[in-house]
Amino acid sequence: MDDRTAPHHAGSPAAPREAPAARPSRDVYAAVDLGTNNCRLLIARADGRGGAFRVIDAFSRSVRLGEGLSASGRLSEAAIERTLQALRVCASKIRRAGVTHARAIATEACRSAVNSAAFIQRIETETGLRMEIVSPGEEARLCAQGCAPLTDPALEDALVFDIGGGSTELIWLRRSPPVAATRPRMAAWISVPLGVVSLAERFGGAPLRADDYPAMRMAASTAFDTAFAASGFVGPEIAASRHLLGTSGTVTTLAGIHLGLPRYDRNRVDGLWMDTADITTVAAQLVMQDFAGRAAHGCVGSDRADLVLPGCAILDAITSRFPSQRIRIADRGLREGILLTLMARAEKERQRRFRRARRNGAAR
Repeated sequence: MDDRTAPHHAGSPAAPREAPAARPSRDVYAAVDLGTNNCRLLIARADGRGGAFRVIDAFSRSVRLGEGLSASGRLSEAAIERTLQALRVCASKIRRAGVTHARAIATEACRSAVNSAAFIQRIETETGLRMEIVSPGEEARLCAQGCAPLTDPALEDALVFDIGGGSTELIWLRRSPPVAATRPRMAAWISVPLGVVSLAERFGGAPLRADDYPAMRMAASTAFDTAFAASGFVGPEIAASRHLLGTSGTVTTLAGIHLGLPRYDRNRVDGLWMDTADITTVAAQLVMQDFAGRAAHGCVGSDRADLVLPGCAILDAITSRFPSQRIRIADRGLREGILLTLMARAEKERQRRFRRARRNGAAR
């Protein structure tokens, strides 16, 4: 998906509110998200108060770090080299932007691979980036923080889901009472160890066929049943008081096709409300097409044509378990959660320094 240099706001993306005036800061923040399929970077400055920031640079590349991982248990040398090339770009952009606060995280592929420790060390040696392998719980927390501004304040519950390359996170956000002034909080979460790359590889990888889809749906459903049974996760149970909030290449791709976009446009997709029936209809149409037909869509392309099929199968597993009238589409998540966390910490530190300076001044 394309990143756009534009302000990100805590409120509605369609009608951002002006933040109260604040003293300009020289701080520049960077977030790197290294997933099973993609390497993404976001660099931003705080844009006043209230959780808004202005993106000054962004980068995203499909590196397929987890390619072959499910069979071998290891990150392949080819995947490592692709990823290091992308991370060198990230490191260069971070240096050029004069970043003062940064966090780089790795998720499921590095959690699973037996050679991830050596890979993390190599990243630091060759790029200077200090990569942190985060737990599934921390991944869920960051995703929730990045997506929380898009929850409907009139509903008590939102089920956020992130269909990744190697895992799928579901996060139950609860707003009680359901009013805009109430901050949504994470009530429960689960990480299902199945993503678009790992599911695709079970069926031989590209080019996947429409004939593979029923078995994919069954495999995804079984994975969810197993994970739910092991964890006891239930999620928001009352359909009338919840909505879905999807953040992943799968749902943003389906939203772009639904809008009839000739090419993907984040400004049109992020924050879009859809009837769940509409997104499932688009998915059903897409999975009946062959590889070439899927690749011909401007919002899909050849690099995602094999992954959208397992993505639709995982989406079906979610919507069948949590039927909801509406779904909101988020082209945001982990990187935004990282940035908001970094900015909050920096603001707390500035306030501590200010209070300390006042106390020292009063003591003189």
